[in-house]
Amino acid sequence: MAEPEFTTQGVRIGRRLRSLTRAGQVRISDGRLQLLTSYGSEIDSAPVEAVRASRPWFAPDDRATADLNGTRYLLTLGEHDPAPGRPGPPAARRFIEAVRRAAERGG
Repeated sequence: MAEPEFTTQGVRIGRRLRSLTRAGQVRISDGRLQLLTSYGSEIDSAPVEAVRASRPWFAPDDRATADLNGTRYLLTLGEHDPAPGRPGPPAARRFIEAVRRAAERGG
């Protein structure tokens, strides 16, 4: 199995008003996006070409949405943002860029 192209932990994953996990994991590997619980169980996965990732309107910089298999998930990735005064994009922006790069490579 190849090294993951993108991985982050401590992600709050929710669907509508329901929180599925507060310390989940998001992984892009082998052309698939996986949403995992804190225990490593798969919540959902899909080929990156079929995933739509974006930032919700009027939301903080640490939030992103991911549409997988017809379901929209709200991801809160803020725990891994760079420290104040340190360079680097917010984690949500890194996630969205990673999905787009992986989709371009796969298609």
